[in-house]
Amino acid sequence: MSTRKVMIYSRFERFWHWTQMALIVTLLFTGFGIHGFHRLISIDLADRIHTVSAIGVMVLWLFAISWILTTGVWKQFMPTSQGLWRVVRFYSYGIFKGESHPFRKTYRRKLNPLQAVTYLALKLILFPAIWLSGFAYLTYGLWERFISSGTAYETVALIHTAAAFAIVAFVTIHVYMLTTGHSFVGHVAPMITGFDDVDLSPEEEAYLEADEPGHIR
Repeated sequence: MSTRKVMIYSRFERFWHWTQMALIVTLLFTGFGIHGFHRLISIDLADRIHTVSAIGVMVLWLFAISWILTTGVWKQFMPTSQGLWRVVRFYSYGIFKGESHPFRKTYRRKLNPLQAVTYLALKLILFPAIWLSGFAYLTYGLWERFISSGTAYETVALIHTAAAFAIVAFVTIHVYMLTTGHSFVGHVAPMITGFDDVDLSPEEEAYLEADEPGHIR
């Protein structure tokens, strides 16, 4: 195996990542403003921006889901127990002892087992929870007459807020992880340029150099 700079993040993937980040930060900021956690902007303005940003992130994810399914990227998110506990041990213990990361990116696998499980949970549980509860929250006036319980609105709001706090926790951990191992710039650069250090077999290296020379350095 040899280590080369390989483009593993496509233009759409980078666009999706940064646009999603901007929309999520906007949603969190305006959402907490609506709930009274700050008064940096008016509630009416926060509500309008929140609604537009929510529609934006839903449209973005419709394109992202189509891209994930049609390009085969969904395979990256398939969980595996192979090496999972070594990665868990590293982040809970080894990282504080200066140990080397047990996972190395390969051409076929750019997410370590813990990342795969985490991102799959985000996409299948957390994101749908906040989208569905947000949509129910937004359309409450259309369905409230069909619900006999008076606590439905409060339940939807609670689920939506709880999911928002869970996303805050994920973002916080995500940013913290960027400060470990390589330099912060070293972690962020691949999501800007698309290139990262990847272990390649001789066959993979030969294929990239011959058929996709623009994807390898």
